[in-house]
Amino acid sequence: MPSMEIADLQRSKVARWTAIMAGLVLALFVTIVVCLSVGVMGIPFDQVIAILLGGGTKTQSYVIMNVRLPRVILAAMVGASLSIAGATMQGLFRNPMASPSVLGISSGAAFGAALAIVLGVSWTNGPFAIPAMAFVFSFITLFLVYTVSRNRSGYVPVETLLLAGIAVGSLFSALVSAMEYFAGEQLSGVVFWMMGGLDEASWEQVAISIVPLIVGCSVIMVLARDLNAMMVGEEQAGNLGINVNRTRLILLVAASLVTAVAVSVSGVIGFVGLIIPHVVRILVGPDHRILLPASVVSGAIFMILTDTLARTVIAPAELPVGIITSLLGAPFFIYLLMSRKKSMGW
Repeated sequence: MPSMEIADLQRSKVARWTAIMAGLVLALFVTIVVCLSVGVMGIPFDQVIAILLGGGTKTQSYVIMNVRLPRVILAAMVGASLSIAGATMQGLFRNPMASPSVLGISSGAAFGAALAIVLGVSWTNGPFAIPAMAFVFSFITLFLVYTVSRNRSGYVPVETLLLAGIAVGSLFSALVSAMEYFAGEQLSGVVFWMMGGLDEASWEQVAISIVPLIVGCSVIMVLARDLNAMMVGEEQAGNLGINVNRTRLILLVAASLVTAVAVSVSGVIGFVGLIIPHVVRILVGPDHRILLPASVVSGAIFMILTDTLARTVIAPAELPVGIITSLLGAPFFIYLLMSRKKSMGW
């Protein structure tokens, strides 16, 4: 193919990717404004924009800036975290049905939260005691899974990693069940946390979560080309000069970091990391250079919408947002499984 044609194709691809991202960012902004206006106190769109620019009445400003905005931003961060982690896991395992929970990270985080809720065990105090323990046990889970998977030569087979994640996740799930059995008066707290929710969102949680989220997402996006190569095959990636083991470890740690951030502030929210990357892959293709940033923005939009539905569908009461994502995600997972079954000829 002549070099001019290649250059034209490259420019066309960049223009298309730019248009996609611009459209998604615009959709995210519209979603934020619409969802900020929705609630027990309805606030018109123009008033929402005026409040964001420093105007509006005192009451409306308080509702938007101190109640709804931190929740919307935290929902966007959780959705972005789970989505990019899901896209990364699907790329690493070369399986569209992989998700952040595949390594048992969510189960480990749930056990850490249960320890804090039931026994009061945590390395910090106050409102961050539960998120802190969830965060710590997310990485304890990753360490256990990686240690079990690594062979004597230091190589980590993908299949062994997947099986180790299932085993360690099952162990922590059993421990969570045991904690629930002995929880007594704290049972409701454990169960509600396991359902996932953003009802306690605050600016403090946003401030603490934003840095690790940016770091994790940045690391993953920098390695997008390497992830593309590993999708073709580990041997081919090695022939291109990629240190497969090191790259996989870095991607796993970064994906675990953003997952831990999400789970620590929202509880266990399922299917986001499965649904969004798969839908985005259908729309933009498998190239992780566009798939990852598109998944971040799309995940943020999806999580803002589902959380808004969770806090308004039975207002003034709330549904845990994890229930809504599961109601949406389970049928999609069945569809995905049936489609894969048909394509694979099972």
